[in-house]
Amino acid sequence: MFPHSQFITHPSGEITHYIADDFTPPYLPRETILLQGGFGRHTAFFAHWVPVLSRRYNVIRRDLKGHGYSSAPSISAKPEAYTLDNILSEILDTLDQLDIAKVHFFGESTSGMLGEILAARHPDRLLSLTVCSSPTHLPPPTLKFLALGEESFPAACRNLGSRGWAEKLRSFPGTMASTEPGYADWWLDQVALSPGEGLASYAEFLETLDSRPSLKDIKVPTLLLAPTRSAATTVDAQKEIQAQIAGSKLVVVDGKGHEIYVDSAEECQKALMEFLDGLS
Repeated sequence: MFPHSQFITHPSGEITHYIADDFTPPYLPRETILLQGGFGRHTAFFAHWVPVLSRRYNVIRRDLKGHGYSSAPSISAKPEAYTLDNILSEILDTLDQLDIAKVHFFGESTSGMLGEILAARHPDRLLSLTVCSSPTHLPPPTLKFLALGEESFPAACRNLGSRGWAEKLRSFPGTMASTEPGYADWWLDQVALSPGEGLASYAEFLETLDSRPSLKDIKVPTLLLAPTRSAATTVDAQKEIQAQIAGSKLVVVDGKGHEIYVDSAEECQKALMEFLDGLS
């Protein structure tokens, strides 16, 4: 477990692992930022964001279903666990149990898709939405790429395991691109914390996820952080998203690959803080 790990049990019996960090002055009111990492990522991947954000915000990092230390049932044994309604309800129940009425939702990669649908369906629970390196869906070429030569994306996670899948993925340009010493091995060890079946089951869910119908209904303030060298999305695709979300702001981040929240962290954090400052 990580330092300060905490757990929530949902009405379904499923468990969410999260970490809360709040270093704001105790006598001042503060808002909450919910950081939700993308596929294969969990709470530890955003540790470097905490010092910047937690001086002004209550920062909640949570593990997705099938990731990290959250529940990871097999989708074949418990298909209802991986429905969109259930996954969104667990996000909302996390906030309810923490007595948090509204959050600034930060969704990285595929979790930006969750954020967009959440913003459209439950605008009363979001103060703002930020999506970082987020596609709106996974088209056939992307799914084929993520399959890494296996029968399908989920099959790759099952057959290779979480470590084997991640090790093969990171060899391709536009994925894990950080050159910081020691990061690649740490990244691999962290992805391997998630069970292969958990990632495979969540991959089956992602094959069906599509936030495009929700974009026109998003009314909360929205920021898009668009990577220039991602294997999962393009700047042009991000501009198409921006065009459909009224009043949204787009910041192009010239990172090394998909994970601009790591290799261009300071630029992303600066854009986020300026966006949030503009809201107030």
